Amino acid sequence: MAQVEATTERIIAADAETVFDTLADYSGTRGKLLPEHFSEYEVREGGDGEGTLVHWKLQATSKRVRDCLLEVTEPTDGQLVEKDRNSSMVTTWTVTPAGEGRSKAVVTTVWNGAGGIGGFFERTFAPKGLARIYDAVLANLAAEVEK
Repeated sequence: MAQVEATTERIIAADAETVFDTLADYSGTRGKLLPEHFSEYEVREGGDGEGTLVHWKLQATSKRVRDCLLEVTEPTDGQLVEKDRNSSMVTTWTVTPAGEGRSKAVVTTVWNGAGGIGGFFERTFAPKGLARIYDAVLANLAAEVEK
């Protein structure tokens, strides 16, 4: 099984602390940032960064729905890591300063892909599709913090 990775990033016209705090607010803002690919959003424990347990379903394609139960950690300043209890998927959000009143938000998701021909198609198409989904999340995040 090869590891599959999808990454997307955006410069946001807000300071890094504001952007990070908005991302880490699972009980408030985070649910509002999610596009139509996410459903059944529910905070089960915590709600603010480290120690949060959050559930959602991610519909990556018309036929592919992933049931996610994510444990949130903050291994370093400006970083949120969401580890899925139901799969090998790990999503890392990193927010860093990018000049006066600006920040760079990067989201990277990795997981162990399938083998064989299905794995080939997964490695070829899944990263682009997931990057599009997370680009929408970053666009919604920018809209939220740039108001």
